[in-house]
Amino acid sequence: MFKRLFVVLAAALAFAAPALAQTPEAGIDYKVLKEAQPTDSAGKIEVTEFFWFGCPHCYTLEPTLEQWVKKLPKDVEFKRVPAYFNKQWEVGARVYYALEATGDLNRLFKPLFDAIHRDGLRAGDEKAIADWLAKQGVNMEKYNAALKSFGVDSKVRRAGQLTQAYKLEGVPAIAVQGKYVVGAAEAGGVKRMFDILDMLVVQERKTLGKK
Repeated sequence: MFKRLFVVLAAALAFAAPALAQTPEAGIDYKVLKEAQPTDSAGKIEVTEFFWFGCPHCYTLEPTLEQWVKKLPKDVEFKRVPAYFNKQWEVGARVYYALEATGDLNRLFKPLFDAIHRDGLRAGDEKAIADWLAKQGVNMEKYNAALKSFGVDSKVRRAGQLTQAYKLEGVPAIAVQGKYVVGAAEAGGVKRMFDILDMLVVQERKTLGKK
């Protein structure tokens, strides 16, 4: 608990920190996994954001991340995984995949983030979130069926496995090609975080023999 609190406090400082000038160093500015994780984006460089709907730093990062993703080259595939550390975080993961199943995720991803961080909707309160979704025009019969479905159960379980496999200690964290994990706290600020991500994408392109 105290370790995760430290990570959150460090991230808060990192979001206000200026970009650093030195060359990024593996093991210090970003993490290199001892065991590379398999990726799903065949023939492309996979970039994965781990987040939680209740994380204020994920919310703060979102506008910058959104603009960065829009400019990614065609050989880069961006994905999201709702990190899953405990029961409270499981609610967010389950909601995320249920909305994906009903086709409402793209439409409501940002509004849900806004409702939680701007309007006080509780990220761990499944009923309160359901009430909010109903007001947004979600078909609640389909949503409730998806929420407890085998498909969503499997994806939530997989999200928990990935959270552990990537050795995450906090969010937001962004992984590149199953090998590297970059966080704002380690990178020294949001701008430098994306500079490091750009560097790692270029590095992986060379590794994969891409032009």
